[in-house]
Amino acid sequence: MSVTVRPLAAADHAEWEALFKGYADFYGVPQTQQMRETVWGWLNDPAHGSNCLVAEQDSKLVGFTHYRPFVSTLRAATNGFLDDLFVDPATRGSGAAQALIDAVSAKGRENGWLTIRWITADDNYRARSVYDRVATRTGWITYDIKL
Repeated sequence: MSVTVRPLAAADHAEWEALFKGYADFYGVPQTQQMRETVWGWLNDPAHGSNCLVAEQDSKLVGFTHYRPFVSTLRAATNGFLDDLFVDPATRGSGAAQALIDAVSAKGRENGWLTIRWITADDNYRARSVYDRVATRTGWITYDIKL
């Protein structure tokens, strides 16, 4: 059962929404239907900047990644930020996460980006085992200001 990665399509709405809800649940983030509709709208608005690739196996969506460009002023370059990556727990280990990361990297190369960057929770050990294999962990620490 191979995994195929492709851009999000309008027909994917229900399956994407179920996966996105699973992603929010995984991180314990309360989410409403309106919030999911807002993100869906962003992903389908070419002017917004957010993009989505989906992983499909046996004609069923099994994962997604959201990504976008961001600028590095110090390097005077554009990079890519992988905002979200989620694979259905039933299909973890299928290669879907690797395929999604590879596809975002390919998009980055097409766009002339220098780097693909993302963050994850410190205790997300299963995902980190993939990330440690495909990328270099940085020494940067993130901070948030709640507005």
